[in-house]
Amino acid sequence: MIHRSILNFLYRTFLISVSLLVFISCDNDLSSSEDINPNGTLKPTEKPVVDIEGDKFLINGIPTFEGRTWNGYEIEGLLPNSRMVNGIFDDENSETQDRWAYPDTDTWNPERNTAEFVAAMESWYQKGMLSFTINLQGGSPMGYGNQGWINTAFDENGNLKNAYMQRLELILDEAERLGMVPIVGLFYFGQDQFLKDEAAVKNGVTNAINWLHDRNYKNVLIEINNECNGAYEHEILFQYRVHELITLAQSIERNGHRFLVSTSYTGKHLPKSNVVEVADFIILHGNGMDDPNEIVQLVNDTKQVEGYVGQPIVYNEDDNYGFENDWNNFVAATSVHASWGFFDYRRGGEEFENGFQSVPADWEISSDRKKAFFNLLENITGGISNSN
Repeated sequence: MIHRSILNFLYRTFLISVSLLVFISCDNDLSSSEDINPNGTLKPTEKPVVDIEGDKFLINGIPTFEGRTWNGYEIEGLLPNSRMVNGIFDDENSETQDRWAYPDTDTWNPERNTAEFVAAMESWYQKGMLSFTINLQGGSPMGYGNQGWINTAFDENGNLKNAYMQRLELILDEAERLGMVPIVGLFYFGQDQFLKDEAAVKNGVTNAINWLHDRNYKNVLIEINNECNGAYEHEILFQYRVHELITLAQSIERNGHRFLVSTSYTGKHLPKSNVVEVADFIILHGNGMDDPNEIVQLVNDTKQVEGYVGQPIVYNEDDNYGFENDWNNFVAATSVHASWGFFDYRRGGEEFENGFQSVPADWEISSDRKKAFFNLLENITGGISNSN
């Protein structure tokens, strides 16, 4: 069997060869219209690099959805996304593993979970979803709450577990191929207690950032932890000290490149100035905000926080939908040039195809709720018809 690293080498060699041919055929014009998708996104014929300019996200120097407007709202520079935090999920607690059995096999399989995630990614991307949040400690596989499962890519000292990181690499490799910009979260409350102390948490940040550098990913954003005002075991992960971890991650550079870093807050919660002053972009959550006007107000209030200097604002979790309405949370965020993120979990009594966060997950665009989100997403962004 050919080792995957060899296949990756051969694949990358092929891409380089094709890129050289394109270079020659275009008479040395690297900005040819052939390199641009119809909606203004860059075709990933080279390694994608994410950057920020003002309140806009750029990929390889080109704003996302360049020149795009929708219903009078500017779409250029936005990063529409979905919460897909359990793409590398596993459970080391034998007493709770049976909860995650697939309905067709009656067993849980973490490799299947990741493989099906990867297989679905291009369909998300083609609808205009440029980003998703994945987390090294996942998120509640029930949607909300933590009840004994053990799902963490870190050991007690903050060292990385190979099985988790191998699954993450499959996802990030596909994101790189497509030209997507994953938001990689590091910690989640309900799981951070499995690191023994603050030193282990810092070690975890350093190890995760170096792991990403080792693989030369440059299309990745970092979310230190999900909802830093949540119930964390370690004080340094709480909102009043989490800026220390943001600056730690930012300080780890490799060949002139560092990752763009932030953290998030619970719904309705205004970010603190200690985070706003150092974060490269601002992450909000829309949970509990069923009035779209609240989405607009939180963005406007965030812009008044001391230390805000025009960074992009991103909602990467919101379980309020109403996609059939002209005015919903997705549209409201878009109206104030904030990116919006779909948080979908399986409610009681719903079928398997519902819920991107629920474990086991059906990662395809299969349920009515998923279809409604992706249809609106495609309408707003114009979709991406020419992926790799």
